[in-house]
Amino acid sequence: MNAKRNYSLGGWCAVSIAVLTLASCQGEAMLPEKEKTTVRARSVDFVDHRQTVTLTGEVVAHVQTNLSFRVSGQITEWYADVGSHVTAGEILARIDPKEQQADVEASEASVRAAEASVRQASSAFERQKALLAKNSTTQEAFDQAQTALRTATGSLDSARARLGTSRDALSYTELRADADGIVTERKAEAGQVVQAAQTMFTVARDGPRDAIFNVYESLLFERPAEPKIKLALVSDPSVKTEGTVSEVSPTIDTATGTVRVKVAMDETPERMTLGAPVTGLGSFAPTKLMILPWTALSARDGKPAVWVVDEKDSTVNLRPVTMASYETGRVLISGGLVKGDTVVIDGSKMLRPGQVVDVIKEQAE
Repeated sequence: MNAKRNYSLGGWCAVSIAVLTLASCQGEAMLPEKEKTTVRARSVDFVDHRQTVTLTGEVVAHVQTNLSFRVSGQITEWYADVGSHVTAGEILARIDPKEQQADVEASEASVRAAEASVRQASSAFERQKALLAKNSTTQEAFDQAQTALRTATGSLDSARARLGTSRDALSYTELRADADGIVTERKAEAGQVVQAAQTMFTVARDGPRDAIFNVYESLLFERPAEPKIKLALVSDPSVKTEGTVSEVSPTIDTATGTVRVKVAMDETPERMTLGAPVTGLGSFAPTKLMILPWTALSARDGKPAVWVVDEKDSTVNLRPVTMASYETGRVLISGGLVKGDTVVIDGSKMLRPGQVVDVIKEQAE
C-alpha cells in the first residue's frame, strides 16, 4: 500500500514538472518582440555655404548741417518748415535785432568821435611840424602832438573794429541756410527765446545720399565676400543701387545691441528720397558647414545636440554640436560631426541613448 502511494506521488510530480515546463516554453514563445522606432535619417557632409544678411535702413543725406543763431535773442519770425527746399543764403528765421542795432549805432558814434579826434590831432601835429621847421616851437611840443595823433589814430582803428563786430552781430540776427538742401528738422518758434549755438534747423544738403542701418555687433566680425552692399527700395525692389560702407559707429546702442553703419551710395535713384526705407543685402565669404532641417536639433545639458545613428547596430546616441547659425527651417552646424555621420532628422522626440531604431535614409538636399 505504501509502495502504491509513493508511486502515485512520484507520478504527480513528474506531471507537474512537465506542465510547468510546457507552460514556460509557451510563455516564452508568446512574449512579443519589442518594436523598433522608425526614424528618418541623413548622411551629413560639409558644404560651402555663403551666408547673406538682409537689413532694413533708411536714406539720409551724406551731409547734414545743424543751423543755429550766433547770438541770443527772441525769435520774431521763421520762414521754412520741415520738408521745405532752401537755397544757400536764404533766410530761415530772425530774432529781435533791437539790441544789436543799438550796439551798431553806438559803435558808429564812437567812430565819428574818433575820426574827429584824429582830425584835430592831425591839425595840431601839422602845425607843430611847421613851427619846428622854423624853430618856433620846442621838440617836446612836437613830440606831444605826434603822440596825440598816433593815439587818436589807434582809437579810430579800435572804434572801427568794434563797429565791424557790431554789424556782424546784427547780421547774426538772421539765420540763413549755408547750402542748398531740404529742412529735416525745425525747432524754431515765434516768441521763443534762444541761446547762441542752440540748434534751430537741420538741413540735409543736396547731393550724395547714404543709407543708415542698425547692424548687430556679431555681424561686424564676419569677413565680407565683397565690399559692395546691394541696396533696393522697400516699396519697389526694382529700384536698385549699390554702395560701400563709409562709416561704422564706435559705440553700441545699449537698448538694441546694434551698431550704426553708414553706406555711401554709388548712385542715388530719383525715387530713393530722404527717409525712404531701403533694404541692404550683404554676403560673407563662404565657409564649410553642415546644413540640417531644424527638426534634427535636440539638446543635451541645455546645449545643442543631434541624434547620431551607429551603422553597426542601428543604435542612436546624442552628440553635442557647434552651431554656426539658425535660419528659417534649417540649422547650420560648424562642428561636432564628421563627414558620413548618419543624423536623425525626424522622429527624435521619443528616442533615448542606446535605443535601436529602424532607419529610413534620405538623400541630402
